Amino acid sequence: MTIETWDDAVASDLPPAEAARALVAAMAPEERLWCLDGDAPTWAGLRFLGADGYHQAPFGAARVERVGFPGFAFADGPRGAVVGNATCFPVSMARGATWDPALEERVGEAIGRELRAAGADLTGAVCVNVLRHPAWGRAQETYGEDPHHVGEMGAALTRGLQRHVMACVKHFACNSMENARFSVDVEVDEVSLHEVYLPHFRRIVDEGVAAVMTAYNSVNGEWCGQSPSLIRDVLRGEWGFEGFVISDWIFGLRDAATSVTAGLDVEMPYRMVRQQHLPAALESGEADWADVDAAVERVVATRLRFHDVLSAPAPGPGAVVGHDHRTLAREVAARSVVLLRNEPVGGEPVLPLAPGVRLAVVGALADTVNVGDGGSSDVWDLECRTVLDGLRDAALDVVHDDGSDPARAATVAAGADVALVVVGYTHLDEGEYIGATDPSLPAMFPSADEPDVVAAFEAEVAAVVEAGLPVRPAHLDGRDRGFSQGGDRASLRLPDEQVALLRAVAAANPRTVVAIQAGSAVLCSEWIDDVPALVQAWYGGSQAGPGLADVLTGAVEPSGRLPFSVPVEEADLPPFDRDATSFRYDRSHGWWHLAAEGTPPTFPFGFGLGYTTFAVDDVAVTVEDGSIVAVGAVRNTGGRDGADVVGVYAAPVDGHRPPRLVGFARVEVPAGGSTEFRVVAPLAALATRDPDAHAWRPAYGPHDVTVARHVGDPSATTTRVRIGSEETRRPPGA
Repeated sequence: MTIETWDDAVASDLPPAEAARALVAAMAPEERLWCLDGDAPTWAGLRFLGADGYHQAPFGAARVERVGFPGFAFADGPRGAVVGNATCFPVSMARGATWDPALEERVGEAIGRELRAAGADLTGAVCVNVLRHPAWGRAQETYGEDPHHVGEMGAALTRGLQRHVMACVKHFACNSMENARFSVDVEVDEVSLHEVYLPHFRRIVDEGVAAVMTAYNSVNGEWCGQSPSLIRDVLRGEWGFEGFVISDWIFGLRDAATSVTAGLDVEMPYRMVRQQHLPAALESGEADWADVDAAVERVVATRLRFHDVLSAPAPGPGAVVGHDHRTLAREVAARSVVLLRNEPVGGEPVLPLAPGVRLAVVGALADTVNVGDGGSSDVWDLECRTVLDGLRDAALDVVHDDGSDPARAATVAAGADVALVVVGYTHLDEGEYIGATDPSLPAMFPSADEPDVVAAFEAEVAAVVEAGLPVRPAHLDGRDRGFSQGGDRASLRLPDEQVALLRAVAAANPRTVVAIQAGSAVLCSEWIDDVPALVQAWYGGSQAGPGLADVLTGAVEPSGRLPFSVPVEEADLPPFDRDATSFRYDRSHGWWHLAAEGTPPTFPFGFGLGYTTFAVDDVAVTVEDGSIVAVGAVRNTGGRDGADVVGVYAAPVDGHRPPRLVGFARVEVPAGGSTEFRVVAPLAALATRDPDAHAWRPAYGPHDVTVARHVGDPSATTTRVRIGSEETRRPPGA
């Protein structure tokens, strides 16, 4: 059949790539160019963006009305649908602390339903940049410091989302600095790049993600949005990615011709650099129409592959921030809490709180909606419950002091059975940075837009606003309008006034609990011995308060485990310069770095306590069918039902590579019972990168495989296995 319209392509029996090729051939040249950037003109779009437009409606791109091609409608993430009013889930780092891909998949499904209900069909909710350093301002948007853990959690979110929308994974690649993101060049050797900073992206590509978003920074001298090395050679060539690639917002590419040649498909979110410069580049031969056609074909083919999903009836308004999603948000908030310390006072641990306890809650953050970054990941939820709300809902006898006067707070704490001090950061301390940047960037803006197109877009925006979508939540009205300027952290420590407050409270009440709200590691070595109990409580979303209360009261057993290491001192970490224009990455970060340096952390990667205790028994490790298989049982040695996480780490015995996390399992275990686990890790996870061959070298020879509850677990079991040549024939990623 002849394909001249989108409906023809959908009805065709041709494979998506062939149908897409035929539809693109039916487009006029100007229509193909129209597919290479956002649908909106720059200046009208920026005015809309500056008026909280990022949250008002999805961003359309690649639409061709004459042939009926819908393009796509983008809304951001990852803690919910960043469009209209939506359920605010805990930040990704908190969800990483659950170590539960099945739970994360449920979160993805919920976000996907809300996105479809709001008119979006593509989301940038899958953020998987590895946490190289806890000072990174957007650490909260990823899952942790380990590539395998990050990849598995991101793949789970992708599966859930793509039951309803197309997912986009970001930011490709090496994006772990915020303030300097528009100017920094990341220098990284091939081994570190492929073994540390890319494996999680490949995992999600293998999961079938629809799109990839490039990063602002450059890698080895190539801007990510126009990097042939990353896009053409690695993503498409080595990994075989068949979806489409979009730029990050506004400054995501610098050169129109180079970006098309490198394989970046769509400039987002407006008609900007390519509209100004690509036609002339095509006329001069600097750019090739074949690359333009290939880009449009990838967008069309991907949309065809997801047609069944995207043509299903969109959920109604009841799908948005309904009871089921709030219940899920509360479950995730509780499951993410990490109990780090729970020392006995008077012969009994401070937590869980006893029924009828009189509780002093101290700190301004206890009575503040503190959901995290105010930038592109911000979610407008009309019903947010603070820590104080949650504790009062739990029918505890609660008295609150805002902590502005430590002496007064100490007096309040002294009159209670237990004191809870809520400390940490806000969107002003860490988050997306929109501030002074590369002075060359303003020159990228067009001098003027087409007046008729501007008028049409402004009319479209006015219609959206007139329809009453959305209402900015009242609890955000005190925030500066527009985007956050939190950026990278200036310090990994709590502010001095918070340390003074918690010390004053702890001196007045020996049964003091500290709850930290933050997006990544907070150093606590200077004060931790002053308090008997400590929990990592994150930016816990709209149900942060009820979720934390569930854990503190014992209604929910603590089962969160750290997705990163907490060092003793910042000097124990690799360097971090938030203003650097050039910076070198290597594979030494997080728990790998601490182990290599022989530096013990305050809390190791994977650590977390419960109100019960566990032991790992009957461990056996074998090599079979191209995989390492670890089996055993987790035994609950306490008196409460609970859950634990078992990690499997492997390393060659020659010492040339540090141990790598290659698999993990979260295990539910009843009180006094035992539950078996089985972790299967493909040998490809142990392959090493050969920088000379630009290829993978299969694992071979003796390897030590360790089964542990966390890094440095003194009860860990290590088994030596031998990987033979016949077991390495399957290439990595196969």
